[in-house]
Amino acid sequence: MPPPEPPAAVVAAATERAAARAGGDFARADALRDRIAVAGWMIRDTPSGWSLAPAPPYAVLPSVRDLPDRSGVPADRRATVSVLVEGWPQDVRSCLTALIAHAPAGVVVTALDLGNVAGAGDTLHEVAAAHPGRVEELHVARPAGWSEARVALLRCDTAAVHVWLDPSTVLAGDALSPVLAAFDDPTVVAAGWRGVNVDLAADWRQFVPAGPGEVDALLGYLLAFRRAAGLAVGGPHPKARFYRNADVEFSLLLREAGLGRLVVPDGELPIRQDRHRGYSDTEPALRERESRRTYERILTRFRGRTDLLAPR
Repeated sequence: MPPPEPPAAVVAAATERAAARAGGDFARADALRDRIAVAGWMIRDTPSGWSLAPAPPYAVLPSVRDLPDRSGVPADRRATVSVLVEGWPQDVRSCLTALIAHAPAGVVVTALDLGNVAGAGDTLHEVAAAHPGRVEELHVARPAGWSEARVALLRCDTAAVHVWLDPSTVLAGDALSPVLAAFDDPTVVAAGWRGVNVDLAADWRQFVPAGPGEVDALLGYLLAFRRAAGLAVGGPHPKARFYRNADVEFSLLLREAGLGRLVVPDGELPIRQDRHRGYSDTEPALRERESRRTYERILTRFRGRTDLLAPR
């Protein structure tokens, strides 16, 4: 059966939206996108223009700015594992299925779909429907920068501990319990799978693998932190559009605020690291430009601050 044809009024609104975007009237373009969504259609921007498709069988908010802000709500559960869905649907399925199988009691899984890239949002919905009550699915129509999406997820969380999990990180067992157990120590503000230390001999120009124990920074493959502490520093830096180096920058913000130690638990966690598509499959010029910008911010703000580093 061929796909349905959009009504003339929807096509007209999409055409008007394209003109508004071309003219820089983004408020008007957003309003027209919302009108199209109310009519039961989704508009997707492509390199050659735009396309229309019937709205999916799940609620879609216009953008991450429309997610609820629960930052003032007291913690009502142990932990939330948050996953960004930015494409690569098979990775989303593998990551979430393993997470559901191995997450301990008291842990909620929240996944945020940013624009249903390559149908990844549809895959999220399928996984959530197959495991009712285990996954909170959130869908927005427009992609967002890494920090903007991460901050939005943090603000809509109500757990004591907020966990970042990258879709390339696949649990082969209960890797979360050892990480969450680190927070039994009140001096710990963040814990994770992989840690790094500043290479002082290289004048802060690189980081070297570290752990277990206290580390200078944690990597975002699996990174847990106290929600209150994350909110206190405002989440990751607002200019971090791409993840690379932004997890290190966020770690140093936590250390600078004096909110506690960052640690890697003892022992090997049961985790399989698949291809990190968020890095490897991102357009190289964008990847390197945004990574470099973040690292330059790190050097400008933190280089020489040995008082912030873990004991050597």
